[in-house]
Amino acid sequence: MPILTLTATAQNKIKDLCESNDKYAVRLGIKGGGCAGFSYDWGFADEGQIESGDEVIEVEGGRLVIDSHSVMYLFGTEIDYVNEVFGSQFEIHNPNTKSACGCGESIQFDMDRING
Repeated sequence: MPILTLTATAQNKIKDLCESNDKYAVRLGIKGGGCAGFSYDWGFADEGQIESGDEVIEVEGGRLVIDSHSVMYLFGTEIDYVNEVFGSQFEIHNPNTKSACGCGESIQFDMDRING
């Protein structure tokens, strides 16, 4: 089973971000903090910043890198990229979340599901 699924629009955005920022990969991780306990952490990675336990998901013209500590939180996730009138963003559909904060930035995980 793949760690996560990227829609075609998400793959295209990752490709565009890598090319327009001259980066090897887009990086996704989970960090502690926020009102619900965790948040998604987006960034960029150059090839030399990829660590041995990181997961690298190849897309045509780019890559998504997930750090080794975040992989378990992202199993079964689908990532889409949506273009809306007042902003565009990656939309994450993660079956491992228990709840999300009203701010839309912070999430809480169902640890029984993750550890089960």
